[in-house]
Order: sequence, then structure tokens, then C-alpha cells
Amino acid sequence: MANYTEALPLLLLQAREATVNYFRPILQEASITEQQWRVVRVLSEHNELESKSLAKLCCILSPSLTGILNRLEKVGYIQRRKSEEDLRCVLISLSPDGQALFQRIRPMLDRHYHEISQSLSEDKLRMLSRLLSELTDTVSELSTPAPKE
Repeated sequence: MANYTEALPLLLLQAREATVNYFRPILQEASITEQQWRVVRVLSEHNELESKSLAKLCCILSPSLTGILNRLEKVGYIQRRKSEEDLRCVLISLSPDGQALFQRIRPMLDRHYHEISQSLSEDKLRMLSRLLSELTDTVSELSTPAPKE
């Protein structure tokens, strides 16, 4: 096992905290949390999603997502509608105000991403992305129970 300061979970946590702290002031100025921004960001790309899919894409547990969606709906950033194909299913999308929020915040966040890519380089960021995806896939495979024979 690695020294505590070299432990993978700690290094990932430190990297996450440093990254989120770098972007947080922009979100705070817009009065939106990191989790709320993830929802807005995902819905901006997917237009409309069912809550289970949204939770998975945002890496937010379903019970937590319910509260986040309630708050986003209360301030007018999202809207919900029943699916015409399956009335039990509720579809979530950005409202016009939510789309305006996304358009207002995204350029500021893009500048921060650009600053990071200038410091690290585009190649290193792509490599980091690829390695993190591989790590996610590997750990997911290792934690999935083997089928019973």
C-alpha cells in the first residue's frame, strides 16, 4: 500500500477539491451550487432526461437529486413534464431561464478551463481524462460481483 500522501483516493480527493475551489466563485456569484450546475450542464447537452438518467450522468444519488431538482424548479431553472409514452415517467429540461443561466455562466467557466489547459497543456488534459476514465472503468469492473455459476 502506498504512503498515505501518495494514496490514490487522497490524491483524487485533493485534485477534486482544488479544481472545484477554482470554479466555485463563479457559481457562487450566480447563486448556484456545484451539484445544481452539474444538472444544468447535463441538461444543456441532453435537452430532456428522466431523473434516473440525469442522476447517473451527474453522479448524484437519486434522493439528493430530488432536492436539487426541487430547488432548481423553485427558482425557475428547470421544468418537468410527464412523458406521453409512459405517464409514470417525468422528464426534466431546462427552462428558458435555465438556458439563460447556462449561457451566462459557461463563458466564465470556459475561461477557467482554458487557463488550466494553458498551464497543463491540452495533451496532458486529454491524457488525464483518458486515465481517469480507464480508472473508473477498471474499478467498476473490479467491484462488480462475478456471476454465480
